[in-house]
Order: sequence, then structure tokens, then C-alpha cells
Amino acid sequence: MRNTAELPNVNALRASLEETTRQLVAARAEVERLSAERDRLREAYQRATIELELLKRRIFVAKAERVDTAQLELEFGHKLAELEQLAGTLGMPAGEPEDTTAEDTGTDGDGPASGGKRRGHSEGGRRDVTKLGLKEQRVVLRDPMMEALVAKGEATYAGFEESARLTWNRTGMGVLVIARAKYRATNQGVTETEVTEMAPEAIPRCLATPALLAHVLTAKHCDGLPLHRLEGILEREGCGLDRGTMCRWTEELGGSFGATIVEAMLVDARNAFCLATDATGLRILPERAGPDAPRQACRRGQMFVLIADRQHVLFVYKPRGTSEAVKEIVGDYSGYVQADAGSIFNVLFTKTVAEGGREEVGCWSHLRRKYWESASNKCPVAREGLKRISRIFELDGSWQGLPPKEIKSRRQTLLKPHVTAFMEWAAAEFTKVEHQRGELRSALGYALRNRAALMRFLDDGRLQMTNNHSERALRVIAVGRNAWLFCGSDGHAESAAAIMTLVASAKLHGLDPELYLRDIIRVFPHWKGAPWLALAPAYWAETRKLLNLAQLAEEYGPLDVPTDFPHLPCKPEEQRAAD
Repeated sequence: MRNTAELPNVNALRASLEETTRQLVAARAEVERLSAERDRLREAYQRATIELELLKRRIFVAKAERVDTAQLELEFGHKLAELEQLAGTLGMPAGEPEDTTAEDTGTDGDGPASGGKRRGHSEGGRRDVTKLGLKEQRVVLRDPMMEALVAKGEATYAGFEESARLTWNRTGMGVLVIARAKYRATNQGVTETEVTEMAPEAIPRCLATPALLAHVLTAKHCDGLPLHRLEGILEREGCGLDRGTMCRWTEELGGSFGATIVEAMLVDARNAFCLATDATGLRILPERAGPDAPRQACRRGQMFVLIADRQHVLFVYKPRGTSEAVKEIVGDYSGYVQADAGSIFNVLFTKTVAEGGREEVGCWSHLRRKYWESASNKCPVAREGLKRISRIFELDGSWQGLPPKEIKSRRQTLLKPHVTAFMEWAAAEFTKVEHQRGELRSALGYALRNRAALMRFLDDGRLQMTNNHSERALRVIAVGRNAWLFCGSDGHAESAAAIMTLVASAKLHGLDPELYLRDIIRVFPHWKGAPWLALAPAYWAETRKLLNLAQLAEEYGPLDVPTDFPHLPCKPEEQRAAD
């Protein structure tokens, strides 16, 4: 029979065991908590390391998103073979552009391969500058000793050995003297004096001629030269101009052009097949409340760019980059709109084109950039995505220059399987990382959220894969932010947008911006009653043929304005009547 004296010891042991068990459970919970916290810290550390590597790439590596495609070929060779078989690109028929894999130059599929000939460089030797068509100045060098032998008849000339160098002729500024004839007439015994009236001017009683005004506008809004630097340059030319005076010139001319020519261009742009748009910020100097009020920090405005096919490049300034601003800019346009999937553009795509609305065209460069950023930590999934996208760019780039119908046919036959396979691959990979934070989930999610917009370029051969042309147009704003820093007011920003519109559109159509602006400033005050669209860069070459070129060449004086402009597009209702 068990001794009852041992019972307290058993109870004590049981209580001790229960306490030990509770402590063990608590310790295990603490270990689990610390392990989870360690895993979170480790994940955060890895994410911070990836972000640091990405920042280093953005700061220290070249802007181009270069990728070692040779390594990608080795890693994903079997995948590429499967895609080629899927698209039927193996064994192309004769005459079909071959799908060759070149090294990615980081131009998002737009530029030539880096292994090819560099742009702007000849194959070898020195440039023959005599073929540039520049005015030549000749210098003849003679040897005194040999000249003496020639004079004695002991030697003869055997021609010249020529080499050419580039030089610069600085003509400097000039003065235009306007002599208005004065007449004396006697009427009923009273002698009166009459003076010829002044001709109309873009800026009445302005000190500058159209050529100088165009030079100032081009220097600032084409070359990004701030007015205080231009002030110093003109001072060295022999005639200083105050920067405040030049600022008033640019504001007045920009305001006049914006309300007339640019407004007509914007109306004409709403008849385009596709509008490409993007936006960037710029600083605006707030107006002071009073002469003694303290200065305030610059506020942020928004400069939009709108590219209408190959017709117009328009800059539009808005104090705020909102959806309402986008709706106001686009207006009643119905068609394709290519943008960067920003939330402010979503308001444009509430209806389809068939319903009188707009359809979104995605940008594959934005998509590719996200995979490039994710590949900074050598993520194999992101690297595979880069190679798939590069193959799509290479195929589409090999067909550029063909008629739109042929491009559409090849896209549907050879390129669509690649795009579809990429989207299916992205969907499968996204399910593996959808609960993880990081660049890879962002890249895969971007492709899936914008799948319809990214695939829309397959619908028409005139649509482009990227919105790079809009980003390139905005570079003039980036240059300006580093040079002239800010705009003095909303009005100054609107004037700058109008001038940059004319400059960018002139470049688009191969016009010299300064010569174009000079002609426009010359004819602008005489253009009363004539269509302002005729002065747009898209139509200026034909409009110029209708003018008296001798009058146009003069910096000042009368100018005859034509009354008929057959090269201008007719209004929509006129087009319907003609059809």
C-alpha cells in the first residue's frame, strides 16, 4: 500500500512539471515571435539591399538600360526556342526579315544594336568637311625656296595637296535703319507735312527685328539658354539687352502665338489617329503679395506634351496635373491615346472608340523598365522577362518602314504568339509572388493590370509599341529646369509652352526653328482674317510658297497675305459633304 506521506512530493512534482511546461510553451512562442521578426528583418534587409543596388544603378550606371543578352541567351535558350516554334518564326519563307538577337542597347527596342556601326561616325579616316556645303575660305601656302626654283625654271608646279578644317565666322549684331519718306504738300496756301505710316509689328515699337526676336526665343526655348546668360553673350557681341526686356518679349510673343496658332494646332490635333501624351513638373514662382512681403518657395506646375501622329507636338501647361486637366486638354477627341498608365489618364477611357470614346495604348518601355529594375538583384524571373520583351522589340523593329497593313499582318501572325505567351507567363509567375513585396511583383502586376492596353498595338500597324517619343519631347523641360530653373508665373509658363510647341513641331517637320520663328514673327501682324493653322509648322512649307518671298526676306515693311490655302485640311463637316 502506497505511503500517504509521498503524496505532497508527487503534487509538488506535478506542479513543477506544469510550471515547466508553461515556461516551455512561452519560450517556444517567444522563439517563434523572434524567428518571425528575424525573417521580417531579413526580408527588409534584402529589400533594402535591392533598392540600394537599384539606386546605385540609377546614379552611377549609364542611363541606358543595358543587359548582357549573351548571358540571357545561355540561360533561356530553351525558352526562346519554344517561343520561336510557337510563333512559327523558325524556317521563315524567303524574303522574311530574320529574327537575329543583337545586344540590347537600352533604347527600349528603338535603336540599333550596339554591335553595329555607331551613329554619326564614318567607317574610317577623316571627315570630308568640304561636302557639307559651307562657305569656303582658301589659304595657299608656298615654299620660298621652291618658288625661287620655279622662277629660275628649274622646277614646275604639280598641283596642290589639300586638307580642310572647320572654321567659324562671327558676324555679330547689326542695325536696321527704317527711313520713312516725308512729304510736303500745299493745300489752299497751307503747307502740311505727311510721314509714311509704320508697318504692323508683332510687338509694336519693339527695339528688335523679327530675326533678333527669333534668336532670343530659340536660345531659351530650343537650346535651354537662360536669359541672364544670353544677356552676357549679347553684351560681348557689342550690344547688351536687359534680361527683363527679353523676358517681356518672350511672354508677349508666347501669349500671342498660344491664343492663335497653337490653339488652331490643338483643334487640328483632335482629328488625329492617335494622341501620345506624357507630363512632367516644373517650378512656378508665386507672385508676391506686396513689395515688402517675403518671398515664397516655388510651387509645382505640370507641363503636358501631346503628340498628334506626325503632325503636331503640343505643350500645354496646367497649374495642377489632375484628371480634369487631362480631360480639358484632350477635349472631344475620339481615338487611340498612348500614355504611361498614370491614374490621371484613366478618366479618358470610360468609353470605347465605337462609342465615341478613346482606347488606351500601353507603353512597353515602361513595362521593360520595371523588369530591368527588378533584375538589379539578378532575379532569374525578371531576367527571363527582359529577354522575352527584348525578343518582342526585335521582331517588331525588323518590320519598321513597311506599310501599316503589312506591319499589322506580321504582328498578328508572328508577334501576337510571343505577346500572348509573355502575358500567360507573367500571370503564372505572379501567383508565386503576389503576397510578397518587391520590384518583381510590381513588374508582373503592371503587365497583368495593363494587359489589354499593352496588346492594343497589335490592332493597327500605325500604332507604336512605346511612348518614348513623348518622353523625348519632354527633355526640353528637363534641360530648362537645370538652366532657367523656374517660370515667373502661370502666364510665363503658358507662353513658354506655346513657344516650345512651335519649336518642337518645327523640328518634327525638318524646319530650322530659328528661321521658322523669324518668318512667323514677320508675317504674324499681317495675318488678319487668314487661317492661323496655315502658320503651323506642319503646313508652313506650303504656306510659304504662297507668299511674296522678296517681301518676306525684308525685316520690316508691307507683306501681301494670300486668300486661298488649298493645302489646309478641310473641316469635318466639309469632309463629310465631300464624301
